[in-house]
Amino acid sequence: MRDMLLIALYALLGAAAAGMAGALVLRVLRHRSVAVSLTVVAAVTVTAMLAGTLAVAQAMFLSAHDLTVVTMVVAMAAVVSLATALLLGRWVVARSRELARAARSFGDGGSFAAPGRSSTAELDELSRELAATSERLAASRERERALETSRRELVAWISHDLRTPLAGLRAMSEALEDGVVQDPERYFRQIRTEVDRLNAMVGDLFELSRIHAGALSLTPTRMSVYDLVGEALAGAHPLAREHGVRLVGDAVEPLPVEVDGKEMTRVLANLLVNAIRRTPADGTVAVAAERREDWVVLSVTDGCGGIPEEDLPRVFDTGWRGSQARTPPAGAGLGLAIVRGIVEAHSGHADVRNVSGGCRFEVSLPTTSA
Repeated sequence: MRDMLLIALYALLGAAAAGMAGALVLRVLRHRSVAVSLTVVAAVTVTAMLAGTLAVAQAMFLSAHDLTVVTMVVAMAAVVSLATALLLGRWVVARSRELARAARSFGDGGSFAAPGRSSTAELDELSRELAATSERLAASRERERALETSRRELVAWISHDLRTPLAGLRAMSEALEDGVVQDPERYFRQIRTEVDRLNAMVGDLFELSRIHAGALSLTPTRMSVYDLVGEALAGAHPLAREHGVRLVGDAVEPLPVEVDGKEMTRVLANLLVNAIRRTPADGTVAVAAERREDWVVLSVTDGCGGIPEEDLPRVFDTGWRGSQARTPPAGAGLGLAIVRGIVEAHSGHADVRNVSGGCRFEVSLPTTSA
């Protein structure tokens, strides 16, 4: 028993000495390649075995021949282990470099293509994660390009829409200043109309900037969609009479919602104004509210004749106004973008689809527990 304890002690001391030396070497070479680290680990393993074996052999007083045989066997094992570790390390390093080159390509703005040859499980997992990240970045770049295009269009449309009323205001003010106007009151009324248009446009821009900046402050209160729709219909009646359009709100269920009344009234007002302006005279704009599972759905259906299918995904984009034939006489295409921003701030979503003779805009809001 005592001999076994001595053998174990000698083996432990020899292996520990080799392990400490290997740990120091690994610390010095920690910034080198994986091949070097694997070689050092294999060398430490073999050296620890060799040191323990030789320490035990010396303690057992083996003959010189037997000691030489043991040393040669361990040395051959060391050579094979070191060669295997070096080959494995070079293989791992080669796969890592291929992965680094592939990652560099999509980091420079391209797409990631995983190396075709097989690799370790960890590198394969890293390749899959990089491929998924590449797809998300590509989608993000596409959204950024679409947003930049939308912003450029918005600037162009706003510039056009501002230039016309400003030119008219300047001409009317100069005519009034020169005293060549036969009916000043008519000019005053026209100036007021143009100022109201500009004020509405600036208000829409300010509201949209608050939405995009995340500064839209909501004060939710519990109310019935019946009251919400009734207030919006009352505000839209004058415009509907002017355009000869009928407003219908019979299919509105008295469902409870928790929303900011002012902002949601603006949502419905924008949808109604949009629908009235695009519905021909003697047409009908219908407002409805119903419950679908966990949502309260408010819908506005117009008689515009429908929206081209290729334009449906862009309806709620900033600045979208459709074709020239569908462009309203006022506004910069901000109303529907504001609708989407306010609805999403309420944790809802806005959609549009074509129906017979027109299109239907739907606003889905989370239900409120009774």
